[in-house]
Amino acid sequence: MRRLVSLADAFSDISGRAIAWLTLLMVVVTFLVVVLRYLFDLGWIWLQESVTWMHAAVLMLGAAYTLRHEEHVRVDVFYRNRDVRGRAWVDIFGSLCFLLPMCIFLLWSSLDYVSASWQLRETSQEAGGLPYPLVPLMKTLIPIAALLLIMQGLADLARNIVMLLGRPLAPRASAGSASRGDAL
Repeated sequence: MRRLVSLADAFSDISGRAIAWLTLLMVVVTFLVVVLRYLFDLGWIWLQESVTWMHAAVLMLGAAYTLRHEEHVRVDVFYRNRDVRGRAWVDIFGSLCFLLPMCIFLLWSSLDYVSASWQLRETSQEAGGLPYPLVPLMKTLIPIAALLLIMQGLADLARNIVMLLGRPLAPRASAGSASRGDAL
């Protein structure tokens, strides 16, 4: 179990750090769009759309990394005054009742949507927008994001259950976990 949790954590860390580089590319492309438009009176729809799609990729593929490091927004009313065991119970309840069902629903409901996009060889609705296969490829990130969140959610669930049983696994690596009780 320790090995599986460590592998899930490591995968979330690696994928999160890798996708973070996409934010730098977004800044560069946005700067390029502005310079081309206002200095040279040039512009391409596909270049502008690429920034939106990169932002979507960062959001979807960075979600598991954010969960791994306990940086998701949460309502702290049930969490703030709890000890470590109480927080583990809240995390277990949240994972079982909210996170995992939502991710399973997202995965299940997105499969037909993504499949249709591939079958139709979908392109951007804008003239001069992103070509095939970029649009279906970007839509494929939806079920991938759900799978990554399920993987990290199960790792966190296992970590909390094992901790309650008195055999803690490696703690989460989180810069914000020490002050987490003060978040909201």
